[in-house]
Amino acid sequence: MKKLWVVSILCMLIFMTACSNDSATTEEASGDGKTEVIFWHSMSGELERVVQEVADGFNAEQDEITVTPVFQGTYEEAITKFNTVAGTEDAPAIMQTFEVGTKYMIDSGKIQPVQKFIDDEGYDMNQWEKNITNYYAVDDTQYSMPFNSSTPVLIYNKDAFKEAGLDPEKAPETYSELKEAAKKLTNDDQVGFSILNYGWFIEELIAVQGGLFVDNDNGRTGNAEKAVFNGEEGLKVFELISEMHKEGTFYNTGQNWDDIRAAFQSGKIAMYLDSSAGIRATVDNAPFEVGAGYLPVPDGVDRQGVIIGGASLWMAKDIDEEKQRAAWEFMKYVTTPEVQAQWHLKSGYFSINPAAYDLPLVQEEWEKYPQLKVTVDQLKNTIPSEATQGALISVFPEARQKVVSAMGSLYQGVEPKEALDRAAAEIDQSLEAANRKNGSQ
Repeated sequence: MKKLWVVSILCMLIFMTACSNDSATTEEASGDGKTEVIFWHSMSGELERVVQEVADGFNAEQDEITVTPVFQGTYEEAITKFNTVAGTEDAPAIMQTFEVGTKYMIDSGKIQPVQKFIDDEGYDMNQWEKNITNYYAVDDTQYSMPFNSSTPVLIYNKDAFKEAGLDPEKAPETYSELKEAAKKLTNDDQVGFSILNYGWFIEELIAVQGGLFVDNDNGRTGNAEKAVFNGEEGLKVFELISEMHKEGTFYNTGQNWDDIRAAFQSGKIAMYLDSSAGIRATVDNAPFEVGAGYLPVPDGVDRQGVIIGGASLWMAKDIDEEKQRAAWEFMKYVTTPEVQAQWHLKSGYFSINPAAYDLPLVQEEWEKYPQLKVTVDQLKNTIPSEATQGALISVFPEARQKVVSAMGSLYQGVEPKEALDRAAAEIDQSLEAANRKNGSQ
């Protein structure tokens, strides 16, 4: 009887300890009783401060949810960390992933498409910019919410244009106009044009012609099996770069964004392609007047528009529904015109809610920075298609590097067609391996 009493006491102690631990865990997770939404992101420097401001604004507007932004390094570093916790309770409620990680995130099976919550409450997606949301939608399912969205734009030195006898209010629109302007702008101290050795710009220059990057409608009607960027559209892009480099009107600035921007601001190059998100800083830092224009197209080609770049917000699947719904509330808050107006002006990224552009503070800022409006107009004028929707492939980061290598080989004298075909063949091998792996799972 004594032994039974002792066992009972021990069981009670174990039970009480377990309850105490559960309570401590719950209290630690919720803190002040609010539902905590952990938000992993890759916005560094000034952008990290802006992300925190957005979260603080949301946290102050209601008393049921606390959003905690946590910087996780580069996009590549963040997605590697996400892989280690995806599918567990340690996964963040919200994960920011770059656009080329879209196919990977969908195939992972570890994310909850936001379409579920859109359908549950009949949320009106028409308020979002379709040319942005299209990228993250597959088979009529919206998988993630666009967040920091950007497109490429032509940046040029208006003062240099004046000195060269060019119209500073008219950016080159075609390849022939670009080449002619570059020749006039090139002198002993300055080179006419440059493109960063970055695959994104090649993808965009192909898409603006209506060209695809991979087969099966850019991987949107089936898994991509072959690269097709080495067709007519890609060849025109590589021929432009090769010809201008041989003429001495194209400057190879390498792969570093800071280097090409510094070269422009110091007057070493007169025109270059940049992200729309970098325009405001470029205008503020340049000691001359800066112009902005649409991406140039080959002569005789109808402009199709641009693919959205940047990143979006993904919701983790294997977390409790309360946290998912809390994450959705934050996503909706982020898309409101007022928040998007501040985001657009402070970060340089597009507003995913076009209503933000009509607000007085945006209109006033556009008076100071008309270059921002150019980027918005270019996106608005984009024609929706598989080309401008962008490619979906699971090996996109690797594919981009192959294109970068091909681009770099042009400066060594490799012929454009040879460089493109070699990159396409290497990507075909990667696609085959990826499809074989996914098919065996």
